[in-house]
Amino acid sequence: MDLFEYQARDVFESYGVPVLAGIIADSPEEVRAAADKLGGTVVVKAQVKVGGRGKAGGVKVAHNPQDAEEASKAIFGLDIKGHVVHRVMVAAGARIAQEFYFSVLLDRANRSFLSLASYEGGVEIEILAVERPEALAKVEVDPIAGIDLAKATEIATAASFPAELVPKIAPVIVKLYEVFVGEDATLVEVNPLVLTEEGDIVALDGKVTLDENAEFRHEGHSALVDTASEDPLEAKAKKANLNYVKLDGEVGIIGNGAGLVMSTLDVVSYAGEKHGHVKPANFLDIGGGASAEVMAAGLDVILGDEQVKSVFVNVFGGITSCDAVANGIVGALAVLGDAATKPLVVRLDGNNVVEGRQILADAGHPLVTVVDTMDEAADKAAELAYAAR
Repeated sequence: MDLFEYQARDVFESYGVPVLAGIIADSPEEVRAAADKLGGTVVVKAQVKVGGRGKAGGVKVAHNPQDAEEASKAIFGLDIKGHVVHRVMVAAGARIAQEFYFSVLLDRANRSFLSLASYEGGVEIEILAVERPEALAKVEVDPIAGIDLAKATEIATAASFPAELVPKIAPVIVKLYEVFVGEDATLVEVNPLVLTEEGDIVALDGKVTLDENAEFRHEGHSALVDTASEDPLEAKAKKANLNYVKLDGEVGIIGNGAGLVMSTLDVVSYAGEKHGHVKPANFLDIGGGASAEVMAAGLDVILGDEQVKSVFVNVFGGITSCDAVANGIVGALAVLGDAATKPLVVRLDGNNVVEGRQILADAGHPLVTVVDTMDEAADKAAELAYAAR
């Protein structure tokens, strides 16, 4: 889960990372009140989960409350790379002497953590990494040892910070790493991390990505969810503890096991090429338990997607046998009743497959078509979805 800048600022502050005062506002009038409370020069910053805000006109400096209000009128409603601005943060101004860059992230390829730091901040770090890679220090961080003051000093030195700045930068790096570990983040980034004319190190911006798999350890993380822009189907699936991702297609997918579901997406995409280029509508892994309740919850989410024209249930019976899955499908359709209106193509294989197919045959539900192989089932689902366009 990506945080808005104002949320990252608040998290930073709770860990002792030096930040400037900031107040969120949802209207020009609130912006004016916030600017009046902060006093002096302020920065009105669009709150969207995407980079490039400044270039898009989403960040404006104002020297008084009236100017801040007027500036915000040009920001509210602004479309920044597909993200519409509904909220801004009014941040206290700073007299910047220099700008730097720092981040720490999960390095999946090396099963470790990685810190990135540069004496040059306030720039698009991706471009800097390509055009001037020597200006970006990459230092591996041992997940067990972490970043203490000695490691932070090593990182700052590798990033070519002058010797006189290292003692100021290193403690802030330690604090940012504490955010990374303490909040179970996969990314903590500050661009820019600045030196003010007064000689202070301040995090002027923040990007934090939290690992949702660790949500059970952080009760407060649920309050950080952006419910206003969250896809309603994904929210509904999350509430039902389903692993669901909305896609842009017409064939709903239900499978047991992430690998099988990923393969199903590929097979449906391939089959859809000859049926009007229909595509998968979602990723939905119901895991090992395919009870009637779980199946009903999955079908309820998928059938609630107006784009879905057919559903492909692809299950390989292992720990959960095919007869249990079949009973789950029959029970789910009974639970859903008239809400189930779209054809289901079911492919069962594995443990107790004969019994499972027989259960579906005996039920004789008019919406269910049982197909023996995965390829044939994908083709049938794609065909039905195309016909229902």
